[in-house]
Amino acid sequence: SPAGEASGMYASFACIAISMVVAFLLTFFFWKDNSVVNEEQAVAENNAVKLSKEIVVTPIEGKVKPLSEIKDAAFAGGALGKGIAIEPSNGKVVAPFDGTIMTLFPTKHAIGLVSDNGCEVLIHIGLDTVQLEGKHFEAHVKQGDKVTKGQLLVTFDKAAIEKEGYCVDTPVIITNTADYLDIVETQNAVVKSNEDLITVLL
Repeated sequence: SPAGEASGMYASFACIAISMVVAFLLTFFFWKDNSVVNEEQAVAENNAVKLSKEIVVTPIEGKVKPLSEIKDAAFAGGALGKGIAIEPSNGKVVAPFDGTIMTLFPTKHAIGLVSDNGCEVLIHIGLDTVQLEGKHFEAHVKQGDKVTKGQLLVTFDKAAIEKEGYCVDTPVIITNTADYLDIVETQNAVVKSNEDLITVLL
């Protein structure tokens, strides 16, 4: 003050000090860097993606075999993708999921599908059966058709094909294996219609 009184200044300094301490404490306990929040969200999203999966149900009933036991180097070595093989108990092939027919070979011995979620599957009925040129096979769908899980795709005369000397072991391959974290095959020795055959982990 003009008279030299400094008590007001001391009170101001005290208020400033108190406000600084309060601001520091509030910031220390409640402030969070946006980059940290974004990083945590990204981790959570990645974990959610990693936990995603799609089920491929069995397209053909029968005895399950590992691909390594198939007498075809391309399938056994995994060159076409990971998967499993089935020794059919009947002559019916059904859709393993809801999706679209990508490829139907003119010989009808092999059919390629893509699920609504992007999983690509090749079902190859028998080994070297392309040489039959369509004999003993009948297709019930055509390329480009939309199909639903369990819908009949192809029928074949199992006994007639075997009588002509062909093996009917049927590889079921995930052809876009590289798009997934892992491909997990069933542990069942025998599979029936609509049972889980392959789980693809995203």
